[in-house]
Amino acid sequence: MATEARNPRSLGLDRMSAIEIVRLMNEEEAAVQRALKSAEAGLATAAEYAAEAFQRGGRVIYVGAGTSGRIATTDAAEMPPTFGIEPDRFIALVAGGSLANERAVEDAEDDIHASITALNTMGVGKKDIVIGLAASGSTPFVVSAVHHAQQKGIWTCGIANNRGAALLEVADLGILLDTGPEILTGSTRLKAGTAQKLALNRISTIAMVLSGKVIENLMVDVKAKNQKLKERCARIVCELTPATKDEAFEMLESRNWNIRAVIDAFPDLAKVS
Repeated sequence: MATEARNPRSLGLDRMSAIEIVRLMNEEEAAVQRALKSAEAGLATAAEYAAEAFQRGGRVIYVGAGTSGRIATTDAAEMPPTFGIEPDRFIALVAGGSLANERAVEDAEDDIHASITALNTMGVGKKDIVIGLAASGSTPFVVSAVHHAQQKGIWTCGIANNRGAALLEVADLGILLDTGPEILTGSTRLKAGTAQKLALNRISTIAMVLSGKVIENLMVDVKAKNQKLKERCARIVCELTPATKDEAFEMLESRNWNIRAVIDAFPDLAKVS
């Protein structure tokens, strides 16, 4: 596997200075952008399926182990505050459960039954989609989950960093992120993990844009849970309406910090689509 191969550019890693390693890592990160560029069509398709699932009341279920699982958890956790959606619409199913978000649970990724049991317990159905992530593309926990979902008639996507990986073959849509060997051999939390994080950024963000959760380039359904977010809500209202900052705060306060409710108070605004 390319992700387990030795990178010839870093054979002398243990003799490099800190600045030399920083420069090498920066140079190697170019592979991430090349991988994402090659995967543009697949990422767009995955985003469209995610949007369709969301709009029909289904869920986007990420499945991952280790770094991939923690990346999936991060993306899913950011969706409710950013887009004002319920926390069960984007879900991360991680090998080892919640404990794996805090520390490595390496043996959990070999359990081919745990992910199937988890999917059945959550009542996965045809309204949902399942997206599996694994740098190797062969992680049993992930591959078995995607295979099980597909057998149940659920649309599936597999994201992996190695050509010919089982995950790419078993899913309805396979997305290869060919980031090549890591500078620290086999440490896929580096380029492979970065590419996966950026891939999920694209899928989830585009899905929400296509689902009408964005006006222009503004997150109009953001949840104002702290002062910083209240300030953001006020700026958004000022961008989209004639309201001053003080008026925006007053209107938001009286409408439970619901930006759309404030916008609705200006029905004739041509600026808001």
